[in-house]
Amino acid sequence: MDLGELVTSAPLAARLSIPSGPLFFPVTAYGPDGAVDPDTCRLHVRRGVEAGAAAVFACCGTGEFHALTPEEFEDCVRAAVEAAEGRVPVVAGAGYGTALAVRFARLAERAGADGLLAMPPYLVQAAQEGLLRHYRELAAATSLPVIVYQRDNAVFTPETVVELARTDGIIGFKDGLGDLDLMQRIVSAVRAEVPGDFLYFNGLPTAELTQPAYRGIGITLYSSAAFCFAPEIALACHTAFRTGDDATANRLIDGFYRPFVDLRAKGRGYAVSLVKAAVRMRGLDVGEVRPPLHEPAGDHVKQLARLIERGQALLEEDR
Repeated sequence: MDLGELVTSAPLAARLSIPSGPLFFPVTAYGPDGAVDPDTCRLHVRRGVEAGAAAVFACCGTGEFHALTPEEFEDCVRAAVEAAEGRVPVVAGAGYGTALAVRFARLAERAGADGLLAMPPYLVQAAQEGLLRHYRELAAATSLPVIVYQRDNAVFTPETVVELARTDGIIGFKDGLGDLDLMQRIVSAVRAEVPGDFLYFNGLPTAELTQPAYRGIGITLYSSAAFCFAPEIALACHTAFRTGDDATANRLIDGFYRPFVDLRAKGRGYAVSLVKAAVRMRGLDVGEVRPPLHEPAGDHVKQLARLIERGQALLEEDR
């Protein structure tokens, strides 16, 4: 058995731990009629895998999970699985209340996904015991490994994350909150209380900007929405982080990622709609975002185009 076969047959946690490239969070493509376009979804994912993605996280935040019907969700996940062809794992989003989250999880399993990213429950502010019950029921519903996503109304104490890490089927924890003090306490508590490896992810929007800080507490995995539209920049940044090339990482952060975050902050929902506009700008028509998100302002799109050009120029400086 060669290395490729070993990697393909390994458990999801082991495959995600291999630092071969960024974690790719593709957008969901819609056709001119507004319906999901599985062919373009496949093309988008295939291009990302061929560009060097280490994993595909389909129908998650960047993929507008909130806007998809269950039927559309299953079609999109299946398209991602078909495009990946087993070369990298495909993780699908799952969310809302427990019953719907379980339904989405089972649809993802039927579509061939390798794992689940469990997003926050819908609307309610739940206590820790309720959150723990929710994610345990989701983990028990399928054979798919689960990564729990902390953000918004799903914020966990270190003690709760210890219990999550002890739960069969839960393999990791993605942080979209950005409280490094809390994350350090979570990492320490799980390390002290739970034997074996547990995965952690920096899940903040445009995670490359904050990744140096997350690396300081031992979190090396991160989501990359920028990989959707600038894989060459995202891959160069990932390589710089992995190899300790601080000069390149800092140049890309200062010249591309920080200005991109500043631009993203100019509109609500730009963490998705700005990314989708950039994918179109790079030549793949993935359609517009669905309501309640809205398209970026024209001037912001022009700034985005100049910023992508700047990022590419920064790469040329290394050559």
